[in-house]
Amino acid sequence: MEYKNYYQILGVEREATAAEIKKAFRKMARLHHPDVAKDKKGSEDRFKEINEAYEVLGDPGKRKRYDELGPNWNQAGGPPPGPGGWSGGPAPEEFEFEGTGFSDFFERYFSGAGPQTGGGFGGTPRGAPQSRHGSDIEGDLMVTLQEAMTGSMRSISLRSIDPATGRPSVQEVQVRIPAGITEGQRLRVPGHGGKGSGGAKPGDLFLRVRLAADPDFHVKGHDLYRDLEISPWEAVLGATIPVRLPGGQSVQVKIPGGTESNDQLRLRKYGLPGKNAPGDLYVVITIEVPAAISPEERSAWENLRDVSTFNPRES
Repeated sequence: MEYKNYYQILGVEREATAAEIKKAFRKMARLHHPDVAKDKKGSEDRFKEINEAYEVLGDPGKRKRYDELGPNWNQAGGPPPGPGGWSGGPAPEEFEFEGTGFSDFFERYFSGAGPQTGGGFGGTPRGAPQSRHGSDIEGDLMVTLQEAMTGSMRSISLRSIDPATGRPSVQEVQVRIPAGITEGQRLRVPGHGGKGSGGAKPGDLFLRVRLAADPDFHVKGHDLYRDLEISPWEAVLGATIPVRLPGGQSVQVKIPGGTESNDQLRLRKYGLPGKNAPGDLYVVITIEVPAAISPEERSAWENLRDVSTFNPRES
């Protein structure tokens, strides 16, 4: 299992502030976003790696645990088991995932993946070997916003070691991600959990959806929110501006004259698919002021100041 240097992946120092980490994530996520990159496959893998790093470093609790692990995480007498560690009873099969979008390192220490208590003893005749339903297992599944919009099929590999025999095995599982899936939903794959004993059925595999953070969109239920920066003159005079949608397409958004910062423009049915109707896309306005201006621009602003009757302190 390879150690993941999340600070290096995001290109920040270990002492970076939360704001610096967020800024680095947004910069790198935009650079490697599958919607804009030419190398779709390579960018998708890199985008998920960047998301994994931000999932840990952007969460104070996970970041603290990661810093405690340190680069010597795998030395003798190393770190304690991760959130998915098993305690009590005979050891179940050990599973590792591939194709979920998260690395083995993340699954081991930060996802809460692992065997779940479940099943029970079946009714067997007196004197017959007791049967036990196989344990359910659970892992995280990173789903991009585009996958949540359109749905997809994902091939997941489950590598396991039988604790009784030490023999490895690999299961290839096809998982359907339905359009409109949201954060925290669980996908059940029957019969792909731990092996049952005494003729009992195997457990199930549960994959908990984690929506990949997007540099431009925020998801609330089935609605999407996107920040849009506009200039002062666009806010005053109005404008029509192309806004990128998930997937790379654009829609023309009309900014009415007199728009203010934090105003929200609602684009109906541009959100995630829903059971009855799609969610909406809310464009959240931010008015940006130029950091530097030319002498000609300064003259124009001064002329506007002199001729304008607008006074925000009297409105």
